[in-house]
Amino acid sequence: MEQATTVTVQRVRVEDGRSGLGARVVRLLAADAAVQVVDSGDAASGPVDVLVWLAAHDADARAARGQSALTGLPEALAATRAAHVVLVSSAMVYGAWANNPVPLTETAALRPDVEFAYARQLGAVEQVVDEWRLAGQGRTATVLRPAVAMAADGSSRLAAALAAGMGQRMGAEDSPAQFLHLDDLAGAVVLAVRDRLDGVYNVAPDGWVAGERVRALAGAVPRLKLPDRVSEVVTNLRWRFQRGPIPPGLRGYTRWPWLVANDKLKAAGWRPTVTNEQAYVEGTEAKWWTMVSPKRRQELALGGMVAVLLWVSVVIARAVHRVRMRRR
Repeated sequence: MEQATTVTVQRVRVEDGRSGLGARVVRLLAADAAVQVVDSGDAASGPVDVLVWLAAHDADARAARGQSALTGLPEALAATRAAHVVLVSSAMVYGAWANNPVPLTETAALRPDVEFAYARQLGAVEQVVDEWRLAGQGRTATVLRPAVAMAADGSSRLAAALAAGMGQRMGAEDSPAQFLHLDDLAGAVVLAVRDRLDGVYNVAPDGWVAGERVRALAGAVPRLKLPDRVSEVVTNLRWRFQRGPIPPGLRGYTRWPWLVANDKLKAAGWRPTVTNEQAYVEGTEAKWWTMVSPKRRQELALGGMVAVLLWVSVVIARAVHRVRMRRR
């Protein structure tokens, strides 16, 4: 007579399980017979084996509540009896710099843009999790650093702003970019839970998209080479009047590379299922001018650029006139 096989069930608490990413993670975990998903809002649910902290990744919700990426995490770690923590951070902690290696590996130094508070806060979040891991025997932690994560039903305003800014530079070459589908990020979280991966792992599709290709996918108008000073003025104006708020300090992340390698996570068994281009197309809204013929787009671009240059000339002339009047 065969003996019944005993399955060890992990009790997993998912914080922020109602977000676009959280709902995906909960759905995948619930399909695993070896996992029991615990309601994050039930204080009487008892101890858990794994704590999945997605809340720091949801910049939109935290900004709306006036919270930092650190809010709630120290208290949750102090109260948990879990032996393993999975944290979803961001590849933005590396910073976007002209001298970044391409691609960045997990051993690269963290140099988030000092003007972008969210990226700095994520670096502090990672440190808190690492201190928790080192403070207790037998504790392990997974820190995931995803590229820009998008989906048709779950792109955050931050991801949308990044996507809107990439491939849009004037008079300069655009940096290549990476776009990760939320389904693949959720798969990485589940792998980290199941195998209790210990350490830092980048999460991104294979390779990246060239800046010109991002521009084409966005349906951007043909680029016109402008003098550097004029280009800078035009770029500033475009950012100022672009649809939707652009978080302070975000501009650098659309100008310089912060591409990450996924070799370490793939070696652990993860595989991306959606390409950079597919994730970008699904996660962004089609613009009306993508339906216009290339010739007509060029005509519109030339007309619009002439109007902008005339406007800039008027602004500069008025500024010069005011300075001269003050000197009299």
